[in-house]
Amino acid sequence: MKVLITGAAGQIGSDLVPIIRDFGHEVIETDLAYDEETEARRSLDITDADACEALFRELKPNWVIHLAALLSAKGEKRPDVTYAINLTATKNLFDRCREHGVERIGFASTIAVYGPSDKSVVSEEDARWPTTMYGVTKAACENLAQYYRGRFDQDIRCIRFPGLISDVPPGGGTSDYVNHMYIESVAGRAYQAFCRANTRIPIMYMPDAVRAVAELMMAPKGSLTKAAYNISAFSPTAQEFRDSILKEIPTANLTFESVQARQDILDSWPDALDDSAARSDWGWNPQYDLDAMTRDLVKLLKRK
Repeated sequence: MKVLITGAAGQIGSDLVPIIRDFGHEVIETDLAYDEETEARRSLDITDADACEALFRELKPNWVIHLAALLSAKGEKRPDVTYAINLTATKNLFDRCREHGVERIGFASTIAVYGPSDKSVVSEEDARWPTTMYGVTKAACENLAQYYRGRFDQDIRCIRFPGLISDVPPGGGTSDYVNHMYIESVAGRAYQAFCRANTRIPIMYMPDAVRAVAELMMAPKGSLTKAAYNISAFSPTAQEFRDSILKEIPTANLTFESVQARQDILDSWPDALDDSAARSDWGWNPQYDLDAMTRDLVKLLKRK
């Protein structure tokens, strides 16, 4: 299969590209960040409809994995741009896929589609009332995917990520404080997280996240019962992250001071995601818990 990945230079794409290649697929990486192009790496502004059309005409991909997006914290500073990138460009991409016979589409969604709830654990059936432009656009894209599945029989598979942690510097998301707690501790620098110590959010280590994307893309269409799937791993507090890091780096200097605008977004997230549908439909099962992630991530960061 020829697989086109948008946002391939980002936090998820950096780790996903080699995984998809390991499955034996030809991968075409696209990202606005690419200055030099090769046969397998193209510069692409997904808000440019003509450029997208030209690329699809040239490459004729079999599958598309759509990761390109503006994340929550950056998105609140530029809501109009976020709408254009996350929603308008996604509809354009879905249309190009339909017109050019793309067989399968993967779409990166987010826990941010939910917003405040009286439930600590939410499933795919629970109400979505997002409080950020990022969440609003991702929820709308999920609805668009459901519409295109029904109206055009388009095979679009959405995956709702929790906060994602990796050795790649974060890109302006709500859970960035977790990445920085690790990065700064390994570098020997003090770090003050922008949240309360008791802040609890769902988190996943990147190797699990990219494996989930690959497994969902490979799953037989007939086994899938939903347009959008929750996936989950663990839900520590910020203090529990600190405690885990201290086991590996006893000298880590980590403190907390809530920044209201970012704390409000964190408080709008549920404590955990019910991912029983993903486990049942396509065998999803995370491999990393908090301490296993900490041990592996600290080793990776020390090598850099």
